[in-house]
Amino acid sequence: MPRYGRVLLKLSGEALAGDKNFGLDFGSVRCIGEEIAAVHKAGVTLSMVVGGGNMLRGREMEKLGIERVQADHMGMLGTVINALALQDVLEQLDVPTRVQTAIEMRAVAEPYIRRRALRHMEKGRLVIFAAGTGSPYFSTDTTAALRAAEMDVECMVKATKVDGIYDSDPKANASARLLGDLTYHDAMQRRVEVMDTSAFSLCMENKIPILVMNVTKRGSLVSLLVNGERIGTIVHD
Repeated sequence: MPRYGRVLLKLSGEALAGDKNFGLDFGSVRCIGEEIAAVHKAGVTLSMVVGGGNMLRGREMEKLGIERVQADHMGMLGTVINALALQDVLEQLDVPTRVQTAIEMRAVAEPYIRRRALRHMEKGRLVIFAAGTGSPYFSTDTTAALRAAEMDVECMVKATKVDGIYDSDPKANASARLLGDLTYHDAMQRRVEVMDTSAFSLCMENKIPILVMNVTKRGSLVSLLVNGERIGTIVHD
């Protein structure tokens, strides 16, 4: 019996790049797709928000002189590319998938309509939300927290390339300790960089626990969501 019945998966764009710094590594995309397919076929109702950090980041574009709003819209389009790649892989694995975008582009995806997304999920389809909120200045983490609340999920999984939340930067401190349990307030006070403060705050207001885990470790997503193993860090009340 799966640990959670309905889950929002926030997948970082960097995880789709594999060992590359940019773009899509289709070996990594397929491996992650296989994990997602296994969770879906185990009976977990899944929806997803995908990041775009493997394509470009609005803030980095702004540093190059591109106006912030324009840069953020460029970043949103990067998430659509990732969502379409995931949709293709998942449908090859016999998982019926729909992509909904917050910026309308009807030739490639549906516009985001909450009731339609819920109906897709009722029919056993996996829904991928792309293009962020459709507005600049909001991260895909905040989008994930928003969609998690709108989809009335039991938890949100932040799937990254790190094992969870540490008490210090593990890259700078070899003695950094992985935290298995953290409150929303602690996460915000520590200024945990795995998610932004507005995303933590939105999850706190709606009492949505956040599970932070390393999706690049094969079998980890199934272990967490299907087998109920404690992996990574849980952020909750």
